[in-house]
Amino acid sequence: MFDRRLTFIVVPDSSNLSRQLSVRVWYLWAGLAGVAVLLLLSSLLASAYLTGEVDQAELERLRAENKVLADKYTQLRADLEKTDARYNELVQKEIAIRTAFGLPEINVEERQLGVGGPLVHLAPMIDETTRLAVVSEAEIDRLLRLSSFELEKYAELEAGLEDIKDRLDHTPSIWPVRGWLSRGYGMRPDPFTGYRRLHRGVDISSNTGTPIIAPAAGRVKAVVVDRALGKLIEIDHGYGFVTRYGHLSAFDVQRGQLVERGETIGRVGSTGYSTGPHLHYEVWRNGKVLNPHDYIINDM
Repeated sequence: MFDRRLTFIVVPDSSNLSRQLSVRVWYLWAGLAGVAVLLLLSSLLASAYLTGEVDQAELERLRAENKVLADKYTQLRADLEKTDARYNELVQKEIAIRTAFGLPEINVEERQLGVGGPLVHLAPMIDETTRLAVVSEAEIDRLLRLSSFELEKYAELEAGLEDIKDRLDHTPSIWPVRGWLSRGYGMRPDPFTGYRRLHRGVDISSNTGTPIIAPAAGRVKAVVVDRALGKLIEIDHGYGFVTRYGHLSAFDVQRGQLVERGETIGRVGSTGYSTGPHLHYEVWRNGKVLNPHDYIINDM
């Protein structure tokens, strides 16, 4: 079949003679095959070129995105460092507050358990952006655990400070009346007998009717008339503290009443065994009489 020939007759438009062209059949098939191969190769080359151009454009786009992410992670790392520094300041303030108010300190091991965490292991061939992302995520997780731990400790600190504030509010710490000290605490001569005996409080001379104020918050325990101290008020302040006020001329409170520091409870007088208008003031704690001067922090 391929040895057969095809004869083509070429007839020109002019008066020239016609020509015959004889071609073997396989030459035609070979030519057609060659053209087909060329077309296929051209198509493949064009496709490869276009694909390469697309891949290059995609690569450039990814590189640009990678740079933007790297810049963002760098900024995030800077912000995390600032946040970490602020948290460290909070920790130091918490420690200082605990020290100042005598509150229990947090054990170092407990604090490390509270803010520690598993170490981050990075693959040796990891790219910079991925490394920053992993490290930043670990740092955020650490700071979140730190904030949770510190919030818990600040809640404990707040409760401790509230307890201290309540205890201070109920500690007799100011002079109950304005005047001048006429007799102190301790072994003193009795004004009636002349013998030395324990004077269980302080005497503050003042004009009759001068207001007497509560030196701390508490509840009025007694409003009575005593043979020696005359008109007498007792206030239970809690935390073991009880204060007594003798020789009053008048009461301004009644038994069971709640009073705050600075609230008027009575008036200076000279009832009971007294040589003149004054206030006899006593401080007791847990059943033991104390020197009121040890608790007074203001000037008269």
